Amino acid sequence: MEEKNIKKGLELAISDDDPNASTRKNDHIQMAFKSQIESGLLDKRFYYEPLLSKHPSISDIPATNFVGKTMKAPLWVSSMTGGTELAKNINTNLAKICKEFGLGMGLGSCRKILSDHTYFDDFNMRPILGEEVPFFANLGIAQIEYLIKEKKVYQIKEMLDRLSADGLFVHVNPFQELLQPEGDVLSLSPLTSINSLIEQLDCKIIVKEVGQGMGPESLKALMRLPIEAIEFAAAGGTNFSKLELYRGDVEKQIIFEGLTKIGHTAEEMVFFTNKLIAELGDAIQCKEFIISGGVKNFLDGFYLINKLNANAIFGQASGFLKYAIEGYDNLKAYTEAQLKGLAIAGAYLKVK
Repeated sequence: MEEKNIKKGLELAISDDDPNASTRKNDHIQMAFKSQIESGLLDKRFYYEPLLSKHPSISDIPATNFVGKTMKAPLWVSSMTGGTELAKNINTNLAKICKEFGLGMGLGSCRKILSDHTYFDDFNMRPILGEEVPFFANLGIAQIEYLIKEKKVYQIKEMLDRLSADGLFVHVNPFQELLQPEGDVLSLSPLTSINSLIEQLDCKIIVKEVGQGMGPESLKALMRLPIEAIEFAAAGGTNFSKLELYRGDVEKQIIFEGLTKIGHTAEEMVFFTNKLIAELGDAIQCKEFIISGGVKNFLDGFYLINKLNANAIFGQASGFLKYAIEGYDNLKAYTEAQLKGLAIAGAYLKVK
């Protein structure tokens, strides 16, 4: 009986003055029972408020002030690649997207161009980005330690100047280095090296992990430093420790696999950070955050940046990388879809 009533109601709703109405309503009839969502599958993170907005467009997304520049949307293209055959094409596509939509961009490791300019064009994206878009270079903590020991920190400054970069990402990856077959050995704690870098290098610094996030003590130490921002790079996205372990022998994989399962989710790190904001008060120097790692889509990003009690944007890497490899048109379609979704979320959703 209920099924007959639904069909009858849908048939009566067909409009005489809409040429597509008949086809559309027939589709509704055929798909009505396939389209039911069990209550247990509902996304419980949001209140849905359908009465409060017109249909939004991408242009309705509020601008975001971040690392001293204005972004058109709170979305960062997180660090990915450099110095490979595909790198120039990938980075060029990503830079074009960031320019067109006003997003921030972080490069993959720039180690190759510190003293050798062979691959410089793979990284030289400022001519594409223009001056308005935030653009950061990237070095690993092992390379930072080495440059400090060898008194070559000046090479970082020279590299940043050549790239016209706004600053430097420092990626902290002790597990990755330990599990990488050709990994570097850290003789100092990353915190020691970061403090030395701050003293010797006058530039904006963002510190990030590489796929396992970081716990409250590490976050606390970073938030007390005069750095520009912290990127979570939490567990849930690409895990570079696991990636490197797969590059080694099978015996090593069996022994150390447990280490790849250690980490913190972005939601857990939001909780840590909010607690530290309340605890540290005026002792906080770093007040901006990129929430990344396991952020699969605009809903995840919208939820997390609204849960964090600080100036925050969200970052994605693998999603952008996939479409950047496929080509600019696919990358643009993906980016537009994410931003349209973000605009819809801003118009109709309230975070619980």
